[in-house]
Amino acid sequence: MTEFEKGCYGMTEADINAQYMQSMTAKFCGLEMVVMGVLSDCQEMLSFIDTHHSVDERTKEQVRKQLNVAKFILSEMSGIEKHVISKETV
Repeated sequence: MTEFEKGCYGMTEADINAQYMQSMTAKFCGLEMVVMGVLSDCQEMLSFIDTHHSVDERTKEQVRKQLNVAKFILSEMSGIEKHVISKETV
């Protein structure tokens, strides 16, 4: 795993491909549904932060990385250059 992959996604791009893009959901429902699932997970993590009225840095980092995973999948679907959310933007 490169430092970029570790900091951006928390996993390799090959892992994203294997775990998300080749998943049963992807095969039966399409990559759009995979992305919606990732975004739903992010919403769930954010609602946990709102409920407890504190920003857990670990949760914030997990949300950022999952958003980057969703963006990676979308970029692979469309063939465009990846745009990532850096720690500095959050």
